[in-house]
Amino acid sequence: MRTFCIAITGDFLDEQGKSAYGDLQLAALQQAPHIELRIIDELSPRAGDAEFWQKFYSLEVTVQQLAATDGLIVLRPWVKRAAIAASAERLLVIGRSGAGYDKIDVAACTEHDVALFNAPLALNHATGSAALLFMLALAKRLPSQQEVARSGQWRLQSKVMGDEIEGRTLGIVGLGHSGRELARLVAPFAMKLLAYSPHADADQARAAGVRLTTLEELLAGADFVSLHARLTAQNHQLIGRRELALMKPTAYLINIARGELVDEPALVDALRQGQIAGAALDVFEHEPLPTSHPLLELENVIATPHWLASTKDVFAATSQAMRDGMLRAARGEVPQGVVNREVLDRPGFRAKLARFEENR
Repeated sequence: MRTFCIAITGDFLDEQGKSAYGDLQLAALQQAPHIELRIIDELSPRAGDAEFWQKFYSLEVTVQQLAATDGLIVLRPWVKRAAIAASAERLLVIGRSGAGYDKIDVAACTEHDVALFNAPLALNHATGSAALLFMLALAKRLPSQQEVARSGQWRLQSKVMGDEIEGRTLGIVGLGHSGRELARLVAPFAMKLLAYSPHADADQARAAGVRLTTLEELLAGADFVSLHARLTAQNHQLIGRRELALMKPTAYLINIARGELVDEPALVDALRQGQIAGAALDVFEHEPLPTSHPLLELENVIATPHWLASTKDVFAATSQAMRDGMLRAARGEVPQGVVNREVLDRPGFRAKLARFEENR
């Protein structure tokens, strides 16, 4: 048998060195005689190290940490070109424990014969339901209602009256898996559904009851704009001052995709000036969001810590996807959910994969 060495980024762990989010489902990997596991301890939190929690979204897997590694399972850290290139002779697969992979250099993976796989379907419902939760919380003015109850100022009931989402217009930016799931979830509310998604399948859109349109028409017509697009160079600050100015003053912006899709200073100005009614945000340009950030000073903003869709059910599903993908790679088989499909036909990748066929 040929040993397959797997490294796991330490941000899966808590300060006591145990899994912070539930069962990592490593038993099957640990029991396989041809697999070795190690945690990248430098990427783990330490008791009393408050600085870690200020930088854990900017952590980076280094060249040294990837040495002698065949497979990498990563939660939050960046995996950049230099580390991938230096490890190319041996590194075969990277598993991103989630759906998004914008912090991993996909082009470098392909160039250096490394397959990147993720858990593309695991967050569909969780992300769609998180967007629906935000819509309802914004419309019903949930934070303000709660403040009235907690402060005992029931005389302010008339000041915190909300609205319904039934019959309103929902604009979905990015009609991928989670965008279509949101469309399915709002069906009982009889909403008018618009979507801006340049690569969307027209038949899928029609089947979901969604009308494809331009971004400008969506922004001008929607009561709720929900972002589900991937972060790409083209989508960076997709929603800026011009786009926010197109929205209704009664409209709400929801972002559970990536913070960099929105020009944050422009959003702060739009919210302060009443250009839009409010926003609900699970993601931010710089994470963690500083407690002094102006977004947190605004009463018409709901903010959550890039974790609203990360339920226990999601973690179980992503852990299973990572386990199964690494088991397949360690047997010389292609994992499911490979992002850079073009790598599968590259001679260098096929040669690296073939090293482990004897483990079948």
